[in-house]
Amino acid sequence: MPCALCLLHRTHSLAVSCQLGYIKITKQITLYIVNASLPRKIIPILTGLSLLAIIGVVYPQPTVAQRQSTQNPSNATGTYTLGGGDNIRVDIFDLPQLSGNYQIPAGGVIQLPLIGSISIQGLTLEEATTAISNAYAPVLKRPQITVSLQATRPLNIWISGEVNRPGSYSIPLSSGAGNVPSVQFPTLVQAIERAQGVTQIADIRRVELRRRAGGVGEPQVLTFDLWKYLQTGTVSADITLRDGDAIFIPTAAAMNLAEARQIAISTLAPASNQARTVAVVGEVIRPGRYVVVGGDTLSAQSVQGLPTVTRAIQLAGGLKAQADIRQVQVRRPTSAGSEQIFSVNLWQLLESGDVNQDTILQDGDTIIIPTATEINPAEISAIADASFSPAKIQLNVVGEIVRPGLVEVPTNTTLNQALMAAGGFNSSRAKKSSVELLRLNFDGTVSRRIIQLDFTQGINEQTNPLVRNKDIIVVRRSATAGVVDTVNLILNPTAALLAVPSTGNALLSLLNNLGLIRLPK
Repeated sequence: MPCALCLLHRTHSLAVSCQLGYIKITKQITLYIVNASLPRKIIPILTGLSLLAIIGVVYPQPTVAQRQSTQNPSNATGTYTLGGGDNIRVDIFDLPQLSGNYQIPAGGVIQLPLIGSISIQGLTLEEATTAISNAYAPVLKRPQITVSLQATRPLNIWISGEVNRPGSYSIPLSSGAGNVPSVQFPTLVQAIERAQGVTQIADIRRVELRRRAGGVGEPQVLTFDLWKYLQTGTVSADITLRDGDAIFIPTAAAMNLAEARQIAISTLAPASNQARTVAVVGEVIRPGRYVVVGGDTLSAQSVQGLPTVTRAIQLAGGLKAQADIRQVQVRRPTSAGSEQIFSVNLWQLLESGDVNQDTILQDGDTIIIPTATEINPAEISAIADASFSPAKIQLNVVGEIVRPGLVEVPTNTTLNQALMAAGGFNSSRAKKSSVELLRLNFDGTVSRRIIQLDFTQGINEQTNPLVRNKDIIVVRRSATAGVVDTVNLILNPTAALLAVPSTGNALLSLLNNLGLIRLPK
């Protein structure tokens, strides 16, 4: 004859194996108990216990861990490891007096009732639960313990390599809305944005993330292709970060102008309105150091734009006539302390509209405009009309000219054109076969050339060269005019002494006194 314990065991098996209605299950239980020939007084008690067993199997009560995960869905799981600054809660089932909230100190050791000190530094929530359960096992019978994360510490991240502001960053975790807000861990891209973006020579195809498992041991190196992330939106490359992660952005082996421009207009790069200090040297009007920002430097109106090579050239006064815009060189410092040198072809920008040639600058760049070995007359007008050429240059035309003095002419004006801009020769007194060209050099010297004029020639360095800013053109008087002036001086010396010289002739006299030219006596 079956005992009561056997009946309960059989009832439990019945609940698990059979899908019966509530009334049918109750009748079956009562039938088993009656057949057991037990006292009638305990039949209702056994029936109730059996039903409780069935309900416990079919509809089990949630554990503390299950209740906690329902109340706080933001608990970090997986690879998140605990450390100093985290706030956790330790729940011991049926022992609320031993449960409580704890803030993990810097060393990762917390003090728990009955067991004292226990280290959970570098452990996941699951590992911490196991460690605390094992510690309570000698003092509690089958301890049921749940560890949950209440508030996370800021993540300390190190970023180095080709970023605009390398260094250590403390990034707090952002929380969402609601009574129990979720927690958003920072990602790889967000950390790079905090470091003010990558430089123009960053190799974003090989971004390295170095992570130590549990904060100890040799770091694991993970490589991510952020170029693929930009092109296709592959979010798997934008990994969430953990405390202690180190990000390294390597230097690209070579400069790709098209890719550099796409990176520069993305959130991986600094804002376009951020100022960059660069140097511009070579064949520009005012070589030196300049602060370049987006917008048109020739306009007072603030407009959107990118800090490019042509904007820097505009700030430097524009190109000189001898500039070689096909071989403009950019020298860019790297994070390792060396330089990466590459060339841009601004003629390609003018000819085909290749905007990639007008590369976006970064802080510390040096732009070098070389001197052209040969000037193509067909390209002169196109370069003169470009936005990065100066609108006007100034030079002095003195001597026997109709309007001697300061003359303002367009960029890339020839000698013949400059003479015409000054009104042309004084026909009765000028020596029309040649003029003298004085040029102030950058080394402080003055070069002097006699140019044999030929108005039928185009741009020609021998007979019709391009004039430069601050050039002085001296038109001498003819031999006949010299004889007439000498005779007049002899016949009327007082009138010659009282005559007020014109501006051009005054400059001519000054040059004669300095020994730069020799006027006939």
